[in-house]
Amino acid sequence: MDINNPSYLMFRHSDSLYGIEADQVRGIFQLPELTLIADAPTDMIGSLNWRGTSLPVMHLDLRLGRPMQLCQLSDSVIVIEWQGIQVGLVVQQVLEVQTIAAIAQEAAPDYGRSQTINTAFVAGIAKIAADLIVLLNLEALIRQPDQVALMIWESALSLDSETADFLEAEAQTNAEAQPNGINFYDRYCGLVTAAERAIFQQRAEELRSSSEEADSTEKMALAVIRIGADYFALELGLVREFINVQQVTPIPCTPQHIVGNINLRGEVMTLVDILPTIEQAPTASTTKAVVVEVDDIVAGIPVDAVLDVMYLSSPEITEMPIATDYFQGTAQYQDQHLRILDLPTLFSMEELVVNQSM
Repeated sequence: MDINNPSYLMFRHSDSLYGIEADQVRGIFQLPELTLIADAPTDMIGSLNWRGTSLPVMHLDLRLGRPMQLCQLSDSVIVIEWQGIQVGLVVQQVLEVQTIAAIAQEAAPDYGRSQTINTAFVAGIAKIAADLIVLLNLEALIRQPDQVALMIWESALSLDSETADFLEAEAQTNAEAQPNGINFYDRYCGLVTAAERAIFQQRAEELRSSSEEADSTEKMALAVIRIGADYFALELGLVREFINVQQVTPIPCTPQHIVGNINLRGEVMTLVDILPTIEQAPTASTTKAVVVEVDDIVAGIPVDAVLDVMYLSSPEITEMPIATDYFQGTAQYQDQHLRILDLPTLFSMEELVVNQSM
C-alpha cells in the first residue's frame, strides 16, 4: 500500500459519508442477531461469535453520541481492529474502497441537522467531487471508558472452543429473554416480522458455522473487486493502491490486453486488461483501476468497482471446478461467487507480459 495515498473503506450512514482505513478492516457482513451484553457501555448493542471469539458490536450513532436509528436487515457490520482489539461497527450502507490522498484534519463539519461530530472521532476531512467524507479515528472509536469491549475480547480468547461453543449456545437459547427480559429486537430493532427475525437468526448461525470450520491461524488478506458482472479477489499484499483513471493514452500496435498508458503522479503506467487472458470478453471499464506490483512489474488492472477487504482461511477457499492456472480457488462473498486470481502466474504468462519500456 502507498502510505502517502492510503485506502479507505467508504460507507454511508444517516445521509453522511464516512471512511475507515482499509488496512484496519478485518471483515464485513450483514447485521445478524446479537446477544445483549449485561452492564455494557451504552454504545455497545451486543456481541456475536465471530471466528471463534466473542466480538463486541457497537452502533455508530450511539458511539458518536447521536440518537440511534433502529437496526434494519439492510445494515452491515464492519469489523475493525486497533492495536489488537477487534470491534464490530453497525453502519447502514458499505460502499467501496477508495484511495484518498493528502488528508488534512479540519474542524468537525456541520451537516445542517444540528449534528456536529466530536473531533475526537475525526482523523480528517476529505472531499471527493462534491462529497464531503469524514475519516474516522479508529483509536477513539474502539477505546471504551470502562474497557468492557476489551474485557469481552480478552475473556473470549481465554475460553477453550468447547466452553465458548457452550456459552454461545446458551446465549442463543435465551435469545427471547436476555437481560431484564428485553431481547435484541425489542431494544434495537423495534417491530420486526417473524420472517425478518428468521433472517437475522440465520445470519448469526452462518457466522457461527463458518467460525467452527475456519482455521483462524492463517488468513489470506484479499481485495474484492468487480469487473462487469464478475467478482474477483486479489492478494492484498500485491495491491499498491486503488485509483480513479482520468485519461488513457492508447498504444499503437499492442495486444488486446494492453488498454493503454496513464500518468500516475508523473510516472507512466500501463493498464492491463486481465479478462481476455482468462478467456472472458474484454472489460469496457477504464474509470477505476487497481495498481498491483508483481515481482518487478507495476501495472494497473481496470475494474468497475473496489468492493471490500476480506480475510479468508484455507478451509474457506475451495478448488476451481476445472483446473486452471489463472485462479487460486473460489470462495463465497455475500451471495456472490468469488474467484481468487493468481496474479504472479497471470503476469508470468507470455501473452500477458507487460513491457515496462512502452
